[in-house]
Amino acid sequence: MIYWQLFWTYCKIGLFGFGGGYAMLSLIQHEVVEKHAWLSAGEFTDIVAISQMTPGPIGINSATYIGYTVTGNVFGSVVATFAVCLPSFIIVLLIARAYQKFSSNHWVNYAFLGLRPVIVGLIASAALLLMNRDNFPDYKSIIIFSVAFILTKYLKIHPILMILLAGISGLFL
Repeated sequence: MIYWQLFWTYCKIGLFGFGGGYAMLSLIQHEVVEKHAWLSAGEFTDIVAISQMTPGPIGINSATYIGYTVTGNVFGSVVATFAVCLPSFIIVLLIARAYQKFSSNHWVNYAFLGLRPVIVGLIASAALLLMNRDNFPDYKSIIIFSVAFILTKYLKIHPILMILLAGISGLFL
C-alpha cells in the first residue's frame, strides 16, 4: 500500500511540478509533510539540503531520498524516482511531437512567455517554504548573501570563486 501511495504522490508531483526542482519543492513539502505526514518540516529541510549537495536534479534526488526514508528500502527509492520522472518523460515526448508542428504559431510562443512569471513565483514560494522557524537566515547569512550578490552582479566575480569566498566567510563569521 505504501508503494502505491508513494508512486501516486510522486506521479502527481511530477505531473504538476512545472519549472524544475525548486519549483516542485512547495508541492513536495505539501504532499510529504502536510498531507501524508511522512516527514516533519525539519526532516524535509534536511532532505532538501542533502539533495542540493548531491549531483543531479533536486526533485529526483529528494524523491530518491524520501522514497528510501518512507519505506526503509531501495525499492521505495526506485518507485518514487520512477514516478516523479514518468509524467515529465511522457509530456516532453508529446510536446516535442506537437512543437514540431506548431513552432511557428505565435499563440504557442505567447503561452511559453506566460509561463515564465509563474515559474518565478513557484521558485520564490519554495524559497519561502525553506525559511521555517528552525533555519530562518540570521544576520550573518544575510550579510554574506548581500555581499555575494553585489560582488557577482557588479564586479562580475566568477560564481565558483564566490561560493568558495562565501564558505570561508561563513567559517569566520
